[in-house]
Amino acid sequence: MSDIEIARKAKKQHIKDVAGKLDLKETDLRPYGHHIAKIDMDAINKLPQKNSKLILVTAISPTPAGEGKTTTSVGLHDGLCKIGKKSIVCLREPSLGPSFGMKGGAAGGGYAQVIPMEHINLHFTGDFHAITSANNLLASLIDNHIYWGNKLEIDTRRVVWKRCVDLNDRALREITVNLGGVSNGFPRTDGFNITVASEVMAIFCLANDLKDLERRLGNITVAYTRSKKPIFAKDLKAEGPMTVLLKQALMPNLVQTLENNPAIIHGGPFANIAHGCNSVIATKTSLKIADYVVTEAGFGADLGAEKFLDIKCRKADLKPDGVVLVATIRALKMHGGVEKSDLGKENVEAVKSGISNLKRHVENIKKYGLPVIVAINHFVADTENEIRILQEECEKIRVEAVPCKHWSDGGNGTVDLAKKVVDLVDQKNSFKFLYEDKISLLDKIQKIAKEIYGADEIIADNKIRLQLKQFEENGYGDFPICIAKTQYSFSTDPTLKGAPSGHSVPIREIRLSSGAEFIVVICGEIMTMPGLPSIPAADSIKLNDKGEIEGLF
Repeated sequence: MSDIEIARKAKKQHIKDVAGKLDLKETDLRPYGHHIAKIDMDAINKLPQKNSKLILVTAISPTPAGEGKTTTSVGLHDGLCKIGKKSIVCLREPSLGPSFGMKGGAAGGGYAQVIPMEHINLHFTGDFHAITSANNLLASLIDNHIYWGNKLEIDTRRVVWKRCVDLNDRALREITVNLGGVSNGFPRTDGFNITVASEVMAIFCLANDLKDLERRLGNITVAYTRSKKPIFAKDLKAEGPMTVLLKQALMPNLVQTLENNPAIIHGGPFANIAHGCNSVIATKTSLKIADYVVTEAGFGADLGAEKFLDIKCRKADLKPDGVVLVATIRALKMHGGVEKSDLGKENVEAVKSGISNLKRHVENIKKYGLPVIVAINHFVADTENEIRILQEECEKIRVEAVPCKHWSDGGNGTVDLAKKVVDLVDQKNSFKFLYEDKISLLDKIQKIAKEIYGADEIIADNKIRLQLKQFEENGYGDFPICIAKTQYSFSTDPTLKGAPSGHSVPIREIRLSSGAEFIVVICGEIMTMPGLPSIPAADSIKLNDKGEIEGLF
């Protein structure tokens, strides 16, 4: 059966019964139908702190063969519940962009899914629409202020705030607005980001509460004057109405797995162009209501895990207890040079070669002082020889590799992994960040490029270096770095598989996210507004005669 067919046959529990497993009352919920609810902020604030374990699930560098990070996160959570642990999985919300583009849905797969998956993958509780509206309200207020006299003396050539939409649309990357004469305003160049790359999304996912959200929104840098004085959202009195639009959205969303175990899905910045983690509020809520919290970071560990650890954990004062690194035999063979069409054939040498990618990720995670275990997401074509060589190679670097069959067997397929993860997170760790706040912004970028990507150097022209110096002089020198680059390689060249080293990391652009409180460093050809592929997933999405959705999964 397909993922959607499996999901439709699931026996869903009423959301109040799911909440009861976490000792949440029906009055603590804001229901969206029978199977989705938001958890009320007042209820969250009253919950006591617990000494819970935070488990990060990350992966090797993604390939077209698939890694199954979300599926493994859900499967591990179900496995923890199978062995009697009070667990919850905390995930990101899917974006409509990849759902209608090339990636497809993001609610797990097989018998390790969160449900109701159609709602989760489409409009869900409207969080992304609220974020889009708040972003575009600010854009509207900027142009309105300029139209009505421009008291702040905004230089229309230096408006840095872009509009956004939760779809892939390359035609909107660079546009001209305010055309059509005097009554429509002053023409200027503009552009769109995809919603998941909006600074509002980043702020939404890093805010601790409504007050912190409003403060951060007010600190967004939207433009500069001719003398290069920064103009903030609070100068336009935008933070109040933007917070109002986000008030309901900021409450985390409670759903369930196929096995009726509780799951929170909230926020969703991409890891290749943003910081790739679910909301701080969702994670902290989960740590209050469960003993084991399984959360994921986007794409490979070089992007998702690095940003989870160096940005989210730094900003939210979170201390993870262990890391699960997801790998598949199929993906390792691709990193070893095998074409997708040949992945069904046994190729031990290709697995052995592709393990270089996995080893680099393991080495990187250990630099943070965290214990790590490898989850082998099993596919039916995997052979015993291929699995054995992976486990033997992992033994050489003192990391255990555990086969998992959650896609076919649900929680029963991850019981062994769950037991080992419990032991893993009971170990003492020496968690530390990759870099300190006080070093220069350029040194932070170099640290990530050399230590995580295996690069020899970064390439930054004088303009970039002067911008970084200016950010430091303006008081932003302590900010962490959020690198936007391809997810397919440690380098900025998506065709370089395995573990390339000695390469250069070219910086194309840097952006100040003064509200989110990090510096975005755009490298290579990465775009903050993706385009659709030649045959988008949208071509196959429709309603059947029963009114059911087809083609989304």
